[in-house]
Amino acid sequence: MADQPTADFPASQIGAPTDAIRVGPAPADAVIEVSLYLKSRGGETQALAGAADPRAALAAHRAYHHKDDFLAVERFAAKHRLSVVAVEPARRLIKLKGSVAALQAAFGTELDLYRQGDRQFRARTGMLRLPAGLLPIVEAVLGLDDRPAAFAKALPMTAPTEAGYRPNQVAAFYDFPTGVTGAGQCIAIIELGGGYRDSDTQAAFAAMGLAVPTVVAVPIDGAANNPGQSIAADDEVALDLQVAGGAAPGARLAVYFAPASFTGFVDAVSAAVHDPTNHPSVISISWGVNETAWSAAARQAMDGAFQDAATLRVSVFVAAGDNLATNGAADGALHVQYPASSPWAIGCGGTLIATEGNRIISEVVWSDTGNGEGTGGGISTLYPVPDFQKTVNQATGRGVPDVAGNAAQPTGYLTMVNGASKVIGGTSAVAPLWAGLAALINEKAARPVGFFLADLYAQPDLLRPVTEGNNKPKGTNVGYSAGPGWNACTGLGVPRGMALFGKYTTPIT
Repeated sequence: MADQPTADFPASQIGAPTDAIRVGPAPADAVIEVSLYLKSRGGETQALAGAADPRAALAAHRAYHHKDDFLAVERFAAKHRLSVVAVEPARRLIKLKGSVAALQAAFGTELDLYRQGDRQFRARTGMLRLPAGLLPIVEAVLGLDDRPAAFAKALPMTAPTEAGYRPNQVAAFYDFPTGVTGAGQCIAIIELGGGYRDSDTQAAFAAMGLAVPTVVAVPIDGAANNPGQSIAADDEVALDLQVAGGAAPGARLAVYFAPASFTGFVDAVSAAVHDPTNHPSVISISWGVNETAWSAAARQAMDGAFQDAATLRVSVFVAAGDNLATNGAADGALHVQYPASSPWAIGCGGTLIATEGNRIISEVVWSDTGNGEGTGGGISTLYPVPDFQKTVNQATGRGVPDVAGNAAQPTGYLTMVNGASKVIGGTSAVAPLWAGLAALINEKAARPVGFFLADLYAQPDLLRPVTEGNNKPKGTNVGYSAGPGWNACTGLGVPRGMALFGKYTTPIT
């Protein structure tokens, strides 16, 4: 490799950070860690056929078929005085560590320090360079740049808590199956900040009349369960945990805490998909940012993790965002949120419900234009229409969301956070709600439902359509309207819990 020329790595292209001030060059002697993801060599589906432990089988398959790729990266690292921190074949991941100076030389880039508010971070611009021998096998190099991303957050409400609903009450509204609890299943919950307190979890489940589920924190890239540092992030964690657990109180909840960067995000999802300890069958993600903010390489690495999830029959539910059809972008153009727009994720939009007794009497698109809030949704500019959506989506790109559920703040979820009860809304609640339903189904299904969008689009009567409302920002005609069939506000609709449960658990005769 010593004599190999280097070439641009086009998928690594990224622009300068916005709304940030350059401070100066990153200290040359600072030591950082990067995650280098390899491209899949394929053949995994056949290799896992009949495997008793699919995760172990996938790890063994990739260890064998990627061994030369890992050796090539290790030789590259040695040449540039980088140490190999970890090699994880199942994830196609090799972690490298070195000084800023060494990493800049290795990847042909310059790292600068930027300040945004009270946070300082590293960033680069342009493309990385790689030796010609590595270009065909490297999917992404993440971690050189640790800029923050403007991830969507749960939306706390200041109205009286009487306006909200307990998470298990919302599950009942949607006819979630009873007699099952998600026992034997694990729901992975991805968090990019904040933390939970055991006392809040105990109080929340006592208020729901449910046993407290098993909750474990999984640290990723140096992050950890850290409540009390960010009220907004704590709101998100509490909402995710209590909604998923309220819907499926017998499931194990594994909370993966990662840094709020693109690298941390990808590493957390990859770790959850391939976790040999917790074995999640469902993943809930309530975070995201405009899809165009991601480099192509970072999206490819995330999509690769989602494809692995599908191969392992792990369902991934992702919030579609809370800032209407523009996703809060200042340019006023239409944007969809990633990773909800990934063709390997199940995007979750939001509704506003009205109830009477124990039932929903009306349901419309969640759109609070006065506050600039409402369900995200629209058409991707980066992904074509996936096969499962071609019969209902006549646009040029992948449509978001696929499914929906209660998300509006006035009808939000009663949640315990840092000793106080508050109502929290947002599509951040819909992903864990659907994750809980999947865990209930998986408890009795012959095999986990996994990536089941092809089934939903082929049999839309498994959901109840939402046909009224839109996600257009106030004062504009930019956005989308609900209507019969799939729409870019609420997708195919909201869950018919027992219908979905029956489809996957009724024996075939």
